[in-house]
Amino acid sequence: MDLVDEQLQNSKTIAVVGLSGDPDRISYRVSRYMQEQGYRIIPVNPIIEEALGEKSYPDLKSVPEPIDMVNIFRRSELVPPVVDEAIEVGVRYIWMQDGVINPESAAKAEAAGIQVIMDD
Repeated sequence: MDLVDEQLQNSKTIAVVGLSGDPDRISYRVSRYMQEQGYRIIPVNPIIEEALGEKSYPDLKSVPEPIDMVNIFRRSELVPPVVDEAIEVGVRYIWMQDGVINPESAAKAEAAGIQVIMDD
């Protein structure tokens, strides 16, 4: 089993950092698809109240339940604090979406025992 399959098979709750409330945005479309496949999607975006019928949280530390995966839809230079929070809250997986590349943060997460998919 490859890393993508493993992450998806072992994740039930996915916090989506940068999830937009705009149905035309890729973060919304991907998250809606994941929700339709049975995943629990938790929006993490301080500028929206909710998305996809779920309450949005300003950051990962504010999410009141365990998170299996953090899916990052943020510019590459904004990834480090997201990874730091993901380590702090104890996620198992991080997925940086297409075009989101931060090798230093990926290495930091992997050193903390978190499996990372980047730019895929």
